Amino acid sequence: MGVRFEELAWRETPIGAISLRRRRDPALQVDVYEVKLDDDFLMSSLFPVAEIELARLGLAALDGNASDEGRPAGNEPAGARALDVVVGGLGLGYTARTALDDRRVGSLLVVEAIEDVIDWHRRGLLPFAAGLADDPRTRFVRADFFAVAGADGFDPDRPGRRFDAVLLDVDHSPRNVLHPSHAAFYTPEGLRRLARHLRPGGVFALWSDDPPDDDFAGVLAEVFDDAHAHVVTFPNPLTGGESANTVYVARLAA
Repeated sequence: MGVRFEELAWRETPIGAISLRRRRDPALQVDVYEVKLDDDFLMSSLFPVAEIELARLGLAALDGNASDEGRPAGNEPAGARALDVVVGGLGLGYTARTALDDRRVGSLLVVEAIEDVIDWHRRGLLPFAAGLADDPRTRFVRADFFAVAGADGFDPDRPGRRFDAVLLDVDHSPRNVLHPSHAAFYTPEGLRRLARHLRPGGVFALWSDDPPDDDFAGVLAEVFDDAHAHVVTFPNPLTGGESANTVYVARLAA
């Protein structure tokens, strides 16, 4: 009989103890990978749909068009303009892995505050994210997403570099943040600082565990020229019913 539960990694961090564990679900007959912060569940491989849709919806909003402003020559795949994408929060890797499935993506910069999370992927602990760490388009940056979003940007080697899309999945929602210091990001001032790191026509997409929030939608509308809240539904094998998350997609004028 196989091991029913295994803690694959654990580390104390400034915001709490983060752990990666694998358990065998006897009813579903699948291995479930879960990330916890202290006693709080952050994500589970049972529910990847919204994390996947974060990448799909965010990149779909670019409509195949990317500004050439600030792009170095030779950074385009044959027959298309390459997209430069940032993923904030690595986690189990579903959003980043899905972004790489978009053949328009020429570079993927993953900003993750916890080195151990990056190490999970480099060590191949997450089989469903295979290839993410080894893809030549991928680059991991160990940094606090919210700190660098409010400063010189996401690429430490190129301060001020701008991107076509920023896909964020760190907090539970704009109202339910993992650390009080994150709250300022979800204000008009915080989002304006983020928007400086986007090219014309660039997209900001955000995962949320809460239903659509009209107040936050109004904040997005103050900063971006177009913004929508997408409700993403998916079957919940634990309840036998259906659950939902929200993906906000906001775009600057081209």
